[in-house]
Amino acid sequence: MRDKPLFKSPVLRLVLGAVSAAAMLALAPARAAEPVQPIEPARNVNAAQAELGKKLWFDPRLSRSGFISCNSCHNLSMGGSDNLKTSIGHNWQKGPINSPTVLNSSLNMAQFWDGRAKDLREQAGGPIANPGEMAFTHDLALDMLRSIPQYVAEFKQVFGHDKLTINEVTTAIAAFEETLVTPNARFDKWLKGDKQAINAQELRGYELFKGSGCVACHNGPNLGGTSFQKMGLVEPYQTDNPAEGRYAVTKNDAERFNFKVPTLRNVELTYPYFHDGAADTLAQAVDTMGRIQLGRKFSEQENADIVAFLKTLTGEQPQIVLPILPPSSDKTKRPQPFD
Repeated sequence: MRDKPLFKSPVLRLVLGAVSAAAMLALAPARAAEPVQPIEPARNVNAAQAELGKKLWFDPRLSRSGFISCNSCHNLSMGGSDNLKTSIGHNWQKGPINSPTVLNSSLNMAQFWDGRAKDLREQAGGPIANPGEMAFTHDLALDMLRSIPQYVAEFKQVFGHDKLTINEVTTAIAAFEETLVTPNARFDKWLKGDKQAINAQELRGYELFKGSGCVACHNGPNLGGTSFQKMGLVEPYQTDNPAEGRYAVTKNDAERFNFKVPTLRNVELTYPYFHDGAADTLAQAVDTMGRIQLGRKFSEQENADIVAFLKTLTGEQPQIVLPILPPSSDKTKRPQPFD
């Protein structure tokens, strides 16, 4: 009687399977051990809400002057920010704080530098009613939207009812913001196993970024956005900016100058840096953060290596087809510009 082929032995198949699994694990990229994970494409977004939210995002009629839209301060062609030290609002008012990028903001634990909004939906209503930003009111914004038949019809189609409240407005804007993710950065490709995606200097920068302790705050898929930290941990941060961080929300003196750690995704595009916009370049930002947060003075070469790594975090920018906004109705009533 002929022996059965060895590979048909149940015991041997079990052993070979275990060996094969171990080999696969050994060959797999070590990304699970890394403190940074790749950005993934947006999923489970309500497409109809997002499309409506895109119209609202670009519509300046949500502002008192009729000139300022969400995109004015979070320009999607400029990394989701405005590249100004602080933003310009209604009546050319200079804002109190640097405009954070909206890209990948759905990955943040909270919104705004001081975290006063728990999510994108809560954040979306803030600028509309802020007298220094869009300077409208929610009631006036809703009156404007209700006066435009195309908007009324689209809100009903998207939400399935005739109620048009600020909740529907902020829900739609938040849905659009959830689409604004930037996957496939060169560093993400490296994390996924493409070891040619970054060069030797960029890899040195990443190793230094990890070894110096930067990843204690800048970690996860968004390299930030998941904690509040004191600005000036090792030595005081000198600034004329009046923002006090979490203290403005909690009134807890221990949280004075604690700010939400910003994302480093697309950081090459979102200059100037910090809540006060005081750092004009990445090299300046790296030098400052090394000194005041880590107690370390990076050499010129170390600084250049870290900057090189940071530039690998620029992902695919959202490809936005600008919407055709519904025309104003003759019945649309609004304040005169710059009242």
